[in-house]
Amino acid sequence: MKIKGLLVEPYKLPKEIEIENTLDNLQSLVDGYIECVYLQNDNDVVLICNDEGKINNMTLNRDIGYDIIAGPFLIVGIDYENADFKSLTEEQILKYKIKFDKNSIINKITCSWK
Repeated sequence: MKIKGLLVEPYKLPKEIEIENTLDNLQSLVDGYIECVYLQNDNDVVLICNDEGKINNMTLNRDIGYDIIAGPFLIVGIDYENADFKSLTEEQILKYKIKFDKNSIINKITCSWK
């Protein structure tokens, strides 16, 4: 089943994508093992990122309030009833396009996570 989400890559604006909802596809988008991170004040979406992004020294991407995500990430909806992911609504797409707009892009920072 395909789902619609937002792909957020370092130094780029969020991009709407539609993907097959499989582990292989999700891992491909974040370039490794996935980790699900919940965003503050929104229990209806999840941020899927690389579980080892900082360990692997991936490029810092966005500050989400309580952490900085390294590497690309995907935002999708949560289907609690079926314990799965689902498409974002049009309202959620707009909300997160604004949240992760050009003002949220982290300046190039030299940082070591070792």
